[in-house]
Amino acid sequence: MSEDDAAGLLGDLLAECVRRDASDLHLAPDLPPYLRVEGVLEPLSERPRVSPTEIEAVAAWMTRGLDQTPLHATGSLDGALTGASGARYRFNVFRRQGQLAISIRQLEDRFRTLPELGLSESLYRMCDLPDGLIVVAGPTGAGKSTTLAAFLDRINQTRRCHMITIEDPIEYIHTSKTALVNQRQVGTDTCGFYEALVASLREDPDVILVGEIRDLNTIRTAIVAAETGHLVFTTVHAGDCVGTIERLVAVFPADEQDGIRRQLALVLRTVIAQHLLVADGPAAGRGVPFFSKDGRGEKTSAAESAAPPRRTRVVTSEVLIVTPAVANLIASAKANQIYSAMEAGGAAGMQTLEQDLARLWVAGRISETSAVAMAKNPNVLRDRVARMRGAGRGER
Repeated sequence: MSEDDAAGLLGDLLAECVRRDASDLHLAPDLPPYLRVEGVLEPLSERPRVSPTEIEAVAAWMTRGLDQTPLHATGSLDGALTGASGARYRFNVFRRQGQLAISIRQLEDRFRTLPELGLSESLYRMCDLPDGLIVVAGPTGAGKSTTLAAFLDRINQTRRCHMITIEDPIEYIHTSKTALVNQRQVGTDTCGFYEALVASLREDPDVILVGEIRDLNTIRTAIVAAETGHLVFTTVHAGDCVGTIERLVAVFPADEQDGIRRQLALVLRTVIAQHLLVADGPAAGRGVPFFSKDGRGEKTSAAESAAPPRRTRVVTSEVLIVTPAVANLIASAKANQIYSAMEAGGAAGMQTLEQDLARLWVAGRISETSAVAMAKNPNVLRDRVARMRGAGRGER
């Protein structure tokens, strides 16, 4: 298969991805293409199966210019590309049973604001901090990159500073506005997060984005960068705010963990832990849906008008602001008390997962079933819902 044929096949599949508003496209040998629409993975049975030769050709076209070492050494390679429609995609090429397969995720086509993402506008104050560490946590596909992009776009528009991003791959393109932005991609511009982060400290940055911190050296260097006058944004795969702190500490040897806790207590500014839920409540269609492509959720054709309404997804999150009291709890390893501080910290901008789930439930954005399934403590959730409804009726 020629390069032109490979590009044409990929272009056709990406166009289908856009047409169906699919979040993901999967190509596996001798199977039809699969699309994930509204969270459900289904084959494009009307299209022919994709042969191993076709997948290899598409993979070669997608990864041209990338360092192929990870594919040969570990069996997978990350990257990003821009489709003919202007949509941005993140991809992973991986080896399975001696043959290649490809997973492609469609990214948001514009920068969202924090309120659009279901987060408080007050969190924008983090963009004005001179230094510190800000962590966005959550499982894969929870929109962590989208939330970080909202912060960086705000900084790009409002601060005269130098911003360096280290990503694998680059998902959102930030064109320099008020800020000077330099984006580096692992595998093409640098060999790894740690190496790029160390180098960035010699590049006069004010703000640094580390796409993900997962190993000891990268975490240690990110903490040092935050200590030495830089504002550092990053992501961690963790389910909640307290779990994020414990995840960062647990990477270190036991004899270092007390010291790392004290360092984190000094540099950590905010942890946001978020999850995506299907908006299945009675008022699910109200407001701006998280993954609406045009930001309005409007239908644009007669065919779309005749189609059943699409489900949208909403963000539920918990937010930890590191106040002096919280910093003391982190330093003294009293993680079990941090949750109580979050419950009582609404005035400082904090919220627990149960508080946010209760808000979405009472507002009719999600159903009781979805809220209870996501809650860590369903009884606490129901108590918060009862309080909100009582306050709405003027009860004391």
